[in-house]
Amino acid sequence: MRVSSRRAVLAKRKTRKAKKTLKEKTPAQSLSSRGVERVFDACVQRGNAALKPVADELRRLVRKTVTGSRETINPWGIPTFDFYGPICFLMVGRNHVTFGFTRGTSRTDAGGLLEGTGKNLRHVKLKVVEQVRDPKLRKLILEAAALNRETPLTPSMKVKQAI
Repeated sequence: MRVSSRRAVLAKRKTRKAKKTLKEKTPAQSLSSRGVERVFDACVQRGNAALKPVADELRRLVRKTVTGSRETINPWGIPTFDFYGPICFLMVGRNHVTFGFTRGTSRTDAGGLLEGTGKNLRHVKLKVVEQVRDPKLRKLILEAAALNRETPLTPSMKVKQAI
C-alpha cells in the first residue's frame, strides 16, 4: 500500500471516529414550534417545491383530525406527527409526498390505500391535493391515533425531539 493512500485511510477512520463520538455526546434537543416548522419546510424544499401544497394540506389534515397531536422531528430528521408516540410521518420526494404510518401493519386498510412491505411501516403516495381530501385517508389517521391511545408506545420507541 502506498504511503499517501494509507494516510487517506487513516484520516477517514479518524473523521468517522470523531463524528461518532460527537453524535454520542450530543443529546437530542427539543425544537420550538418555529424550529419544527423550518425542518418541515426544509424537507419540502429538498424534495419538490411544487408539492408544498400537498404537504401543507396533509399537515392541516392531521392537526384537524387528531387534536392534541404534535409536529415533531424523529432522530433521523424526518417530520412526524406525535400522539401518544409517533402516528405518522411525511417525506417529500421528486414525484410525490410519502405519508407513512409507523404502525401501518397493525391496522386494517379497508380503503386499500396503504403500500409497502416493511415489518411495521406502511405508506400512501400523494401527488395532488385532491388525494389528501379522500375520507379514507382521514379514517387511516383516526385509526392510527386510536391505536396509539389504546396501546401507547414505550419510551424507547417515542420521538426524541418535539415541540
